[in-house]
Amino acid sequence: MLTGSEVKSLRAGQVSLEEAYARMDRGEVWLVGCDIQEYKQANVWNHEPKRRRKLLLHRREIAKFASQAYEKNLTLVPLKMYFKGGRAKVLLGVGRGKKMYDKRESLKKQDMQREINRAMRRG
Repeated sequence: MLTGSEVKSLRAGQVSLEEAYARMDRGEVWLVGCDIQEYKQANVWNHEPKRRRKLLLHRREIAKFASQAYEKNLTLVPLKMYFKGGRAKVLLGVGRGKKMYDKRESLKKQDMQREINRAMRRG
């Protein structure tokens, strides 16, 4: 459920799904952390950029994968946002978070790559 200024910002391409995820709450699915920038021409009637937004899903969609993700402790991740027939749609994927040892391994790889890049710039 979007406001008018949010739709205008989406059409202008001012959206970031970088830190966004979907969460199930009381039988409804909410999009959390999605950053839709304020629309410059909206002035007083602008929206809050990082507010929670309710996703409109059919009951069978909620039962199919949203509740399954809730039970199995998986995360609903928005993959892309697009327009179809004048309506804004969100493509959701189901994913599992990284374990602590996976995160440490990723950080080590990033540090090594950063050091290699620094050495290449110097030499």
